[in-house]
Amino acid sequence: MGNGFIALYVTAATIGFMHTIFGPDHYLPFIVMAKARKWPMLKTAVVTFLCGIGHIMSSVVLGFIGIILGIEVMKLQALESFRGNIAGWLLVIFGFTYLVWGLHRAWKNKPHAHPHIHIDHATHTHDHSHADEHAHVHESETKANITPWVLFTIFVFGPCEPLIPLLMYPAAKNSMTGVFWVTAIFGFVTIATMSTIVMVSALGIRFIPMGKLERYTHALAGGSILLCGLAIQFLGL
Repeated sequence: MGNGFIALYVTAATIGFMHTIFGPDHYLPFIVMAKARKWPMLKTAVVTFLCGIGHIMSSVVLGFIGIILGIEVMKLQALESFRGNIAGWLLVIFGFTYLVWGLHRAWKNKPHAHPHIHIDHATHTHDHSHADEHAHVHESETKANITPWVLFTIFVFGPCEPLIPLLMYPAAKNSMTGVFWVTAIFGFVTIATMSTIVMVSALGIRFIPMGKLERYTHALAGGSILLCGLAIQFLGL
C-alpha cells in the first residue's frame, strides 16, 4: 500500500467527519424525533444507524455504477446534487407536515378544567386533556412505525457528495481493495459521528424541563426539521 493510498484513507476519514459535523441534517432529525416520539435509546440508535447505512450505500451504489460505466466524476456529482435537492425538499415537506400535525395535536391536547359538585355541595375542578385520554393505541403505533421509514427514505435520497471523487482515485488505479477501504473508512466515520452526536444529544435533551412546552414537542420537532431542510436548500448546508 503506497503513500498515496494512506493519504487517501486519512482524507476519507477526515472528510467523513467534517461532512457529518457541518451537515445538521445528519443528526438533527433523529434528535428531535427521539424527543418528540419518546423513543428508547436503543430505538434511536438503531434508526440512526440504519438511516446512516442507507445514506452511505446509495452513494456507493451510484459510485460503482459510475465506475463500471465509466461515467465522468462531474456527471456523477451533478446527479448527486440533484438527489440532494430531492432530499432537501423531502425534509422541508416532512418537517412542514409534521409541524402542522404537531400544532393540531397541541391544540387538541390543550388542558382544560371540569368542575365537579359533590353531595355535600363541595366543588372541585381537575385538569385533563382529551387527546391523551382518547388516543387510539393502533393509531399511535402506526404513526410511530411510519416515522422511521420516512426518515430512512429521505436519507437514501440524501447524497454523500464527497464520497464519489474519493472512490474514483482507487478505481482509476484499478484497486478494488482501495475502493473497499475508502468506502469502509468513510462510511464508518460518518455513521459513528452521526450516532455519537445523536445519542449524546438525545440523552442530554431528556434532562431539559419542557414544562408547558411539552405538548408542543411534536410541533417543535417538525419546525426544526423544516428549518433544517430550508437550510440545505437555500444555505447549502
